[in-house]
Order: sequence, then C-alpha cells, then structure tokens
Amino acid sequence: MARTRGVPAVAFTFDPHPVSLLRPEMAPAPLTWLDRRVQLLHEHGVNEIIVVRTSLDLLRVGADEFFHRVIRDGLGAVAMVEGPNFGFGRDRSGTITTLNRLCAAATIPLEVVDPIEVDGQVVSSSRVRQSLAAGQVDLAARMLGRPHRIRGRVGPGAGRGAALGFPTANLAACETLVPADGVYACQTIVAGRTWPVALNIGPNPTFAESHRKVEAHLVGFVGNLIGTTLEVDFLARLRDTRRFSSSAELVEQIRRDVDQVAAIAGASRQDERGR
Repeated sequence: MARTRGVPAVAFTFDPHPVSLLRPEMAPAPLTWLDRRVQLLHEHGVNEIIVVRTSLDLLRVGADEFFHRVIRDGLGAVAMVEGPNFGFGRDRSGTITTLNRLCAAATIPLEVVDPIEVDGQVVSSSRVRQSLAAGQVDLAARMLGRPHRIRGRVGPGAGRGAALGFPTANLAACETLVPADGVYACQTIVAGRTWPVALNIGPNPTFAESHRKVEAHLVGFVGNLIGTTLEVDFLARLRDTRRFSSSAELVEQIRRDVDQVAAIAGASRQDERGR
C-alpha cells in the first residue's frame, strides 16, 4: 500500500507496554527488546518506526481524539493496516469497527489483515508466551517465524562448569521472557561467528543450588565473555533439569547434550543457507 502511494511505510508502537503503567503486576514479559523490535520491523520492509513513550496522559486520550490528533493530523496517514482485534484509545474503547468508521469518514483506506494460524489456532503474543512458559520453543519459533531470542550480560559464576570441562557464561538481567526450566539447544554469534550453545535454565540440584540461573556453554569456544552481552536463539528443548548422583554422571549427560546441540545447530545453519 505504501509503495503504490509513493509514501513510506510507518510502524507506530508504544514503549513500554501500556499495562506496565496501568497494572504493573499484570504486565506481560516482553518477547523482544525495543532495538530488536525496530530491527525486525526494518527487516520486514518498514521504512520508519515511531516509538511513542507510553504515559498516563496518553492512555487517557479517547479513541476518536487519538485518531484525529495522532493518526490523521499528526501522522498525515493516507492508508492504514491493522489486525482484527486492534484496540486503541482510553481503556481500549476503540475497536476495529471504530477505526473503520473513523477511516471512512476521513477517506483513509483501511486494510484489516486476517490472523495467521499455526496448528489450527490463531497466533498471538499470549499464545507465544504460553508456549515458551511450557518450554515449547519449537512451537514458539513456528509462530514467530524465527527462534525466540533472549539477551543477557555475562557475569561471573561459581566456576563449576569450567571445572567439569564445560565452561559456561552466566547470563544476568535477561530482558525478555526466559523459557521454562530445562536444557536447550541454542545458538549465538560471537565475533562474527555462529556458535552452538547448550543452555541450562533453572537451579542446579546436583550441587544443592536452588536459585534460577541461565547458563550458556558455547560449544568449541575458547575465551573470556565476562562483561559482554550475549544474544541467544532457542532451537530445541533437550530435556528437563534434574539431580545427578555424581559429578561423573552429570559430565556424561552434558557430553550427550553437547553432541545433540552440535547436531541441531549444524542442521539449523544448513537450513538458513538453504533459504
């Protein structure tokens, strides 16, 4: 629509999520961070992204006023594209029916995009979050059209992984939803190279640790990552976390995990090259 009219395609988004201001305890964990969201929108053909800092004053603006003040007069929109469950204005009082009425009165064409379905169910951010909370990272990837990604800063750990022969980078302050506890096949990019990652999420019951951690072992990597920021893509879930009777038993399981991760990450890279 933008190309046929000779105008830029503009995405309009809010940050942070409005619920984080209205009902902070109910705010959903984000699936992306802001810079990542902007990157993805650009990759999919959007020319410009307008990020509006969410405020209580803005959330009090009614649907009609928001349309006239922001969309028609502020942006000078010549066409709009939305989904069927779109809501806007104070208390989400404006629906897609409201938007259709306002666009018609302003002679602004509106296209309502049909929802996408995966496995016979509509794709939504809530459904993606539910799948990640259940550890179903493969289903989440099919709904997202890409692997789910987390980002965290590498901090110091207890050094147990290195002592066992499998050093780990401990990711702290992850900004997006971290999937359910378990061991996952992932990948990350360091110094321009893609590395397979065996990622453990959860406590370490073998060593009587109860606090939840995110520990990444980069297969074949040698170097110090402390202080760096890692972005990790989830490819598959391997198993639950569990307590092992000895360090030797744990090491043997980690070896099997690493072999699986290398195979899965290698297949993933071949798929990417094929595309």
